[in-house]
Amino acid sequence: MPPMQLFGAVSPVAPKISNIDLARDVLDLTMQLESGRTLPRFTRFEGPIRISLKGPEPPTLRHDLAQVIDRLRREAGLDIALQPDGQIGNIVIQTVPEAEIRRQLPGAACFVVPGIADLSQYRAAQRQGLTDWASLDERRNLAIIVPANQPPQELRDCLNEELAQSLGPLDDLYRLPDSTFNDDNIHSILTGFDMLVLRVTYAPELHSGMTRDEVGAALPAILSRLNPEGDRLPARNTPASPPEWRAAISEALAEGSSSSGRRRAAQRAVEIAEAAGWQDTRMAFAYFTRARLEQDRDPEGALRDLSRAHRLYASLPDTRLHEATTATQLAVFALASGDPEAALALLKGRDAVALRYQNAALLSSVLMLQGRAEILLGRTDAGKALIRKSLGWGLYGFGSAEAVQAQLTQVEGMGQGLEDSAAALAPDTVTTAQAVPAALPTGPAPG
Repeated sequence: MPPMQLFGAVSPVAPKISNIDLARDVLDLTMQLESGRTLPRFTRFEGPIRISLKGPEPPTLRHDLAQVIDRLRREAGLDIALQPDGQIGNIVIQTVPEAEIRRQLPGAACFVVPGIADLSQYRAAQRQGLTDWASLDERRNLAIIVPANQPPQELRDCLNEELAQSLGPLDDLYRLPDSTFNDDNIHSILTGFDMLVLRVTYAPELHSGMTRDEVGAALPAILSRLNPEGDRLPARNTPASPPEWRAAISEALAEGSSSSGRRRAAQRAVEIAEAAGWQDTRMAFAYFTRARLEQDRDPEGALRDLSRAHRLYASLPDTRLHEATTATQLAVFALASGDPEAALALLKGRDAVALRYQNAALLSSVLMLQGRAEILLGRTDAGKALIRKSLGWGLYGFGSAEAVQAQLTQVEGMGQGLEDSAAALAPDTVTTAQAVPAALPTGPAPG
């Protein structure tokens, strides 16, 4: 295996959003919890923010943490830094075994808790009401609990999302197309939109203790200053996600539910979205989720759903990463069906998107699939070069040489019936019901 590849500086895409929409998003993100519970007051840190580390440090931890801290200083304007070793910050990032996280919060990959500095304090603090976000009048001390034994990309994703949540937004909104504050898990590093939300959260006009109405009254002037173009852009007025849809999609994604229960939940999510007439990321994500859950039982139906999701994502302005994710899944179907040319067409340019958004698992998968397609078309040297290029990114995205090899073995099994490019089956001679290997983990996989 070559050395692990690491990402450099992020090149964020500036959001293009109406200030009417942005004001609504900021209020919903900062003044309510994911459960839908309304918070009585606005809270944030009111002084310098200092971070300390506790627990075993995976090799990539400090590199990735330094990247996100630097971005928070530059893009969100925060006074935030990592404390010298031995000094305790007001944010403690603790690494623990994944099993310990699951024991405390089943289904969570990582989480942030106010009122503690160590996971061992969690249950006692919870009984005393210290971990209730609604009880805070200001953010002073909290802990971010992350897994010590997961792939570097998953650890980095946790650092981005939980650090941002510790600083500001406490809710996730499925309606947001270009944000980590969205449980679809498409975006894994903080976006330009996310940084703008944090910059707004720490505007001098705001302070802890304000009510929702007081924050709302202050936002127009803040947004005009920080997002002047937003005063001229029309509002999208995306309707809120109804509780029944959120419940259905959450159950479809829940690892603890039965396979049949998850499939039924995905079906409900699709039906609710279709009945509402949505033509946005939520409709696409419902199709995508159903496809992932049905791919083994009903490959033809899964392919139809993936195609629907892909067309929707391709039609929207802020969803290039989403589009690359579904294109990669469709390329898996194309290769498995014996059509490497279609796979290459689907994958064209997706590596650049994965690189821009720093998704190594997606980037490695795209390169592997491109390499396999080239080999099936008789361009063996080009294909092998692409596969070699995929390996270093795979180590970051999948976590180990064994995990990368498992992905590669899966890809190498695609299109086995093709002896050379002349033997490739024409697309109209292939049935989509042919055996399709399990889709690669290039995007949010339910379970």
